[in-house]
Amino acid sequence: MKLYPESADVQLEFTKVKALLTEYCKSEYAKDKATHLRIHTKKDYIELELQQSHEYKLLLQQSQYFPNDYVLNISREIKLLGIPGATLSGEQFIQVRKLAESIEKIFRWFDNERRLAYPALSNVIKDTYYEKVILELIDEVLDETGSVKDTASGELQKIRMGLYRKRNELRRMFEKVVARLNKAGYTADIDESFSNGRRVVAVFSEHKRQVKGILHGESDSRKTTFIEPEETIPLNNDVFALENDERKEVQRILRALTGNLSIYSGLLQTYLEVAGEYDFICAKARLAIEMNGNYPNIVDKACVDLKDAYHPLLYLYNKRSSKKTIPVNLTLDEKNRILVISGPNAGGKTVTMKTIGLNQMMVQSGLLVPVNVTSVMGIFKQLFIHIGDTQNLEFELSTYSSHLLHMKYFIENATGKTLFFIDELGSGSDPNLGGAFAEVIMEELARRHSFGIVTTHYLNLKVMANRTIGILNGAMAFDEVNLQPLYKLTIGKPGSSYTFSIAERIGLPPQLIKRARGLVEEDHFRLDKLLNRTEQDLQKLEKEKKELQQLVKENEKLKKEMQVVMDKERHSQQVEMQKHQNKITEEQINYLKDTERKLKQIVLEWKKSDKKDEVIKQVQNLLFNKKETAVNNKLAKKAESKYRETNTAIAVGVKVKMKKNHQVGEVKEIRGKRAVVQIGLLPMSVDLSDLITVEEKVIA
Repeated sequence: MKLYPESADVQLEFTKVKALLTEYCKSEYAKDKATHLRIHTKKDYIELELQQSHEYKLLLQQSQYFPNDYVLNISREIKLLGIPGATLSGEQFIQVRKLAESIEKIFRWFDNERRLAYPALSNVIKDTYYEKVILELIDEVLDETGSVKDTASGELQKIRMGLYRKRNELRRMFEKVVARLNKAGYTADIDESFSNGRRVVAVFSEHKRQVKGILHGESDSRKTTFIEPEETIPLNNDVFALENDERKEVQRILRALTGNLSIYSGLLQTYLEVAGEYDFICAKARLAIEMNGNYPNIVDKACVDLKDAYHPLLYLYNKRSSKKTIPVNLTLDEKNRILVISGPNAGGKTVTMKTIGLNQMMVQSGLLVPVNVTSVMGIFKQLFIHIGDTQNLEFELSTYSSHLLHMKYFIENATGKTLFFIDELGSGSDPNLGGAFAEVIMEELARRHSFGIVTTHYLNLKVMANRTIGILNGAMAFDEVNLQPLYKLTIGKPGSSYTFSIAERIGLPPQLIKRARGLVEEDHFRLDKLLNRTEQDLQKLEKEKKELQQLVKENEKLKKEMQVVMDKERHSQQVEMQKHQNKITEEQINYLKDTERKLKQIVLEWKKSDKKDEVIKQVQNLLFNKKETAVNNKLAKKAESKYRETNTAIAVGVKVKMKKNHQVGEVKEIRGKRAVVQIGLLPMSVDLSDLITVEEKVIA
């Protein structure tokens, strides 16, 4: 995005936002990117940046862990890795290993489900890959502290084994010498020390000539002399030589490891950028949470449709002070491109203008902004701003001359993709003449289809905005009774400056106010008074609207309470129905009890009676008659639906139906007056008189 003037980002306090973002960054890569944050004009790039911030914000709000812990800057080590003949130390390789390990965790975190759930975040690693060989090469040579392993080479293992034996031999020899000297009373309090990597014994200076060996030095007090005993000199020489061999072999191994990893220097540089990119995205997400930033709808055209938009820095300040911030609601489109805001001084006109401008710069930089998620924000290629006194003493320009120079640049360079902000258009000159120039400038900007906001106290601009297509009026609300600004933008009408009202409220002499009114044109005074009255009426209507909305809410509450009462009544009806069903069940229980009583009576009769058959019939009638009748009726209906009676002669192979239980089967055999009928899997012997031939019905 092109800014005019160059200090536009400072005037709109975008630099302060970048400073806040930098504080949330941990890596040098992210801090540098935040410091040089660019304002973009390509929709795809802006949406990707916003989506990445939004997805990381969701991770933070859901307390999900994302493995972007690596924040060290090892660009120098990676650059050194790519230089032929260079050698990295063990500590430097450990930093490289940590970077590769961090990238491995990131690739493992993005499984198939998370790649689908967080597509914008996974896009960061889209063009790279994880190379496990880097970790394998380092782990083969170095341990977790960065020291070269004994197994790194056969030669190193051999040297260290020899070194281990020589050091043990030297230790035993040295202990014998120290014990001997100590017994003779020659050793000082320290007993032993090291000088230039060689083991020496500390003896009192007066006894130094009694100890054979190499003199290595004296203490600062000259009371102690450090001597390498004669007996340990050959062993010290051997140890020194082996240590030198070890250093050479370690250096050779590290040089070879550097050479093996040099082919991955470019990939490691990409890894470092990936880690820094995730740190930068994390910083943007944390800043968004702090200032209640959201992801609005982005369209690839010039428009502004903000709902509940806050000035980010003012929101943070009021949040820390536990104060309420008044949001801005504004729509600028093809029909209404320029907004003229009027109203009293200190009413919030400039803050409103900066709110729109700063949020636009932030969203085109990929930062989430404190607006409602239903807001629609377009993309502008130019942003012009003119705020405050621009007097330039260096070029001997007055305030108004400088103002006109800025306006000249505006009207020469403005396009349909330009968003401009002008504070106090036409100020600094005669009101009538300055107002005339202001009208011409606004007409030209409107003709160029530019979008912008203008603040003014000029009455002619308010009238012009009301009659010019593409320009609309807006006013900052003011409480005339308490003389307090309400910091609320009202669209569709101009606002009064409350000049005389404020003068009356602060106690200026009435005669002075009267004289001032007499100097003002009557039409001008009546119009300002009308604007004053209109604004107060609108505030009254707004108050009544809020009261009406409160009544609607209370009505909804009563509706819910009525619904609860109806639900209770419905529940009562269900309870009554359940009671009725329980009553039927109770009748069935009584019937069973009566049946039980009758069965007991039948059992007694069984014992007494000689006619057992009659007693059995009583039991059958009591228990099975009703059930069998129901079952038979059911079977009969089923048989009638599938078969029809033919009354033909019964023969083997025909289908027959049993008259008693209405079951259908096939005749397998005839034995005199009985027939064997296959019903399902069970063959039954039945009297021919109990059978009737049937055939299946043809279903049309």
